Amino acid sequence: MKVLIVRFSSIGDIVLTTPVIRCIKKQVPGAEVHYLTKASFARVLQANPYVDKLILIEKEITEVLAELKGEHYDCIIDLHHNLRTKRLIAALKVKSSSFHKLNFRKLLLVNFKINALPAGHIVDRYLDAAKKFFKVRNDGHGLDYFIPEADTVPLSALPEMHQKGYVAVVVAATYATKRMPPDKLIDLCNQINHPIVLLGGAAELQLAELLAVNIGDKIYNACGRTNLNQSASLVQQSICVVTPDTGLMHIASALNKKVLSVWGNTIPEFGMYPYMPNEQSVIFEVKGLSCRPCTKLGYNACPKGHFKCMNNIDLDKITQAI
Repeated sequence: MKVLIVRFSSIGDIVLTTPVIRCIKKQVPGAEVHYLTKASFARVLQANPYVDKLILIEKEITEVLAELKGEHYDCIIDLHHNLRTKRLIAALKVKSSSFHKLNFRKLLLVNFKINALPAGHIVDRYLDAAKKFFKVRNDGHGLDYFIPEADTVPLSALPEMHQKGYVAVVVAATYATKRMPPDKLIDLCNQINHPIVLLGGAAELQLAELLAVNIGDKIYNACGRTNLNQSASLVQQSICVVTPDTGLMHIASALNKKVLSVWGNTIPEFGMYPYMPNEQSVIFEVKGLSCRPCTKLGYNACPKGHFKCMNNIDLDKITQAI
């Protein structure tokens, strides 16, 4: 069987598809697994031994359509399920299975605070899509993330005080309403009684520099200085990870780290909480807010202006967990 799995974005969503890749590859005799995604997310899967072929696009499927047609797939497992994947399936004329996004139920929860979502994780729905074609079972081995040896960050590259142990604090997230505000982050980092490595992209460099100025030498700023796999390597070597609802949260779960996830406008009930995390992992959120969740994704600023979902997070509980 030659199988094409499709998920275009983003980092966390792709990591959450890895049990499907592994279960098909290990449980279906002779299965050849190909994966179609955007080139900007190639690092998430480039070292995954269960992917036989990684096919990448910059923007449009037309870039690789001829190549895909030449593969003669037996089936497509659509784990993105949007108009683009529908067009792909129609063009390839191959039998397919898509996962259920449950968008209407999410809208009920966002707009009317009616929770009609099923219990369980999105990983289970991804696996259900595969079960249309294969008798695969959840092997219970969680998520996968493989770090190429070339991207492993040696502890000797860090300041001496960090080489004896540090807390990884993720300051990046696609939307501002998923991130702690700067003053809250400063307070948190001041309370953490360990060296700290800040993780994020180039967009978070200014924020990270602000934290370093306010807190001092116990901060090592890795924002914008590491690629995704190198950030994952720093996660892997940390004592624990403090992170918002973002891609590195799922990478930390895949690496079996203690994940202290801090939730703003989104909620774990959407089904994308840390999957099979370390038993010491904890979710931190402000329950009982009538405005939460305000969206299934996020905003550039709190629609209400008060940002209570982050401002009211109990930092003492986070530092106690650390």
